[in-house]
Amino acid sequence: MTHRRTLLAAFAAAGVVAPALAQAAWPTRPVRIILPDTPGSGNDTTARLFSPLLEGALGQPFVIDNRGGAGGRIGVEAAFRSTPDGYAFLLGNAGSNGINAAIYRDLPYDLTTAFDPVSLLVTGPNALIVNSLVLPVANVAELIAAVRARPGGFNYASAGVGSSAHMNMELFKSQAGLDIVHVPYRGAPPLVQAVIAGEAPLAFGNLVNVMPQVRSGEVKLLAVTSMTRLPDLPDTPTVHESGLPGFETVAWNGLLAPKGTPAPVRDRLLAELEKLRPNAQLADRIRLLGGTLVVSSPAEFQQRIDSDIAQWKRLAATANITAQ
Repeated sequence: MTHRRTLLAAFAAAGVVAPALAQAAWPTRPVRIILPDTPGSGNDTTARLFSPLLEGALGQPFVIDNRGGAGGRIGVEAAFRSTPDGYAFLLGNAGSNGINAAIYRDLPYDLTTAFDPVSLLVTGPNALIVNSLVLPVANVAELIAAVRARPGGFNYASAGVGSSAHMNMELFKSQAGLDIVHVPYRGAPPLVQAVIAGEAPLAFGNLVNVMPQVRSGEVKLLAVTSMTRLPDLPDTPTVHESGLPGFETVAWNGLLAPKGTPAPVRDRLLAELEKLRPNAQLADRIRLLGGTLVVSSPAEFQQRIDSDIAQWKRLAATANITAQ
C-alpha cells in the first residue's frame, strides 16, 4: 500500500495521471470528435449516430468539430496537433487517412504512424451515380460507351482533389480507358447537388452520402464498388461484374487517437464501442444508409489503413496524381 501511495504521489507531482486512474476517471469533461469533413457528409452522419450513444455511456458530451477542406487534410492536421490527453479524437475516413498519404508530398505527419487506431465504425461500398437526364444510360457498359463517344465531353464531380470520390473515378477512368473532366467541389453535399443539376452528371460517392437522392430518384445508381452485391440492393450490380473485373474500393469511418493518447483511455473507448456491436437499431440505421456497423480491433483498423495507402499510392503513381 505504501509503495502504491508513493507511486501515485510521484505521478501527481509530475503532473501525470496514473494509467489505471486515467482509465477510471476519463472522461471528466467534454470530448471533441474532429471530422475532416463538412456537415452533411457520410462521416458527419456517422459521428451524429455514435456521439449521443457514447455520451450516454460515458457521461460527457462528445462534441462534433467539423474541419472540412483540402480532401480532409485540414481536419487531420487539427487532430494531429491536438493535445493527446484523451479529449480529442479524429473520425477519419478512406480519403483523409488513406488517399492523402498517396497524393500529398508535404504532409507534416506520417499517416501510418501519427495516430493510434481505436476502431473502425462503419464500412461500405462507394457508388457510381449519374444524372439520367444528361446521361440516359441503364448500366455501366452503356455509360462507358457514351463517354467513349465524347472524349472529354463530360464532367465528373468530386468532393475535392484527393477525396475518395476523386480517386474512385480516376481508378474507373484508368481501368476503362476514359477521358472525363474532373470538377472538384467542397465536400460531399455539393458533389451530389452538382450531379442533380447536371453540372457534372456523374460521380462516385460513398453510398451513405448518396442513398437519400437515389431513393428520391434525383440521381440514378448504376453500380457499387464492393465485390458482391449488397443484400439491400440486390438489383444493383457491382462495377466488378459490369466489365471491370477486380474493381473494388471500400469506404470506411473510424476513430483514431493522436499519438500519445493514454492506452487506458483508448481501451476504455474501445470497450464502450464494443458494447454497441449488438445494437440492432444502430446497425439498421447504418444499413439503410448503405453501410455496415463494424467495431474492429486496433490492429484490424491499422491493416485497413495500410492496405488503402498501398492501393492509392499505386494509382497515384500510375495516373500521376498529386495535390499540393
